[in-house]
Amino acid sequence: MDRVHFIITVYCVVCEHYQAILKTTPLRQAGFTPCLTDEEVITIEICGEYFKCATEKDIFDYFQANYPDWFPHLNDRTLFVRQAANLWWIKAAIQRRLTQISGQVDDPVQTIDTVPLPVCTYTRSRHDRCFKGEADYGYCAAKKLRYYGFKLDLRVARSGMIIAYPLFPARSHDTLREFVEDLTAEFVGYVPADKGFIDAWRQAVLEERRNVVIVTPRRKGMKKLLRPTDLVKACMRLRKCVETVGSHLTERFAIARTRAHDLWHYQHRVIRKVLAHTIGVFLNLKLNRTPLDLDRLLSINEVAH
Repeated sequence: MDRVHFIITVYCVVCEHYQAILKTTPLRQAGFTPCLTDEEVITIEICGEYFKCATEKDIFDYFQANYPDWFPHLNDRTLFVRQAANLWWIKAAIQRRLTQISGQVDDPVQTIDTVPLPVCTYTRSRHDRCFKGEADYGYCAAKKLRYYGFKLDLRVARSGMIIAYPLFPARSHDTLREFVEDLTAEFVGYVPADKGFIDAWRQAVLEERRNVVIVTPRRKGMKKLLRPTDLVKACMRLRKCVETVGSHLTERFAIARTRAHDLWHYQHRVIRKVLAHTIGVFLNLKLNRTPLDLDRLLSINEVAH
């Protein structure tokens, strides 16, 4: 589909689920009704992220320049940014609802992984006043990167749809293993994970109490396998899916270059990027396409636009 059809499709999806959410949870109790509807704001945000607009300013400028007849009330960037930020919980609710409507939340095999989210370099971190007491120092072995910031934990269905995405301080894997229970909340089934999540005691507890089976490969020097070899090999093949999702978030949606001065705005932008990715996978499933083929969801000419 081209960009025009994509915007219309996203708008229809947003309107359908926005109205369903408001039936049980009212949004505004008082105050003025904004000129730009909430559905329009969320649609602009999602499409802007999908079109690789890096910032709110880029999103606002792009739609104001290219679609002024569609969004005639898109006039004040400050009001747009403020309204978008206040809708963070609606966007999180829409993302959660899409996982339920599509049935992906019930997938009995969901892979977990982490995505490093630096907020500044090591040298600057001592002087940076942002996120004090919230961010932390961490290390990404895959990228050989030491940084100050956060880690986005992902739990992903086999289709590639993001089911859970808690944000934690960037700490070592030894500390990160303590968050596995939060990452697998409300889930029962098999959870392929990398070596950083190896913890025989915690894996045994989760399996006994909640029937959550964490499957990790063996470290060098480990004498005892925690899981049968065939099961480990099968689960490790599924890890390619979560790695692809992490690559999408990093490269297409630039989640590692999220810029904000406080945790509230930072989380809002992360939620927006996750929702944009989820809608891409959701539309692919509806169209019987490869779920993670986000580029070809738009025509070739539109991707290069």
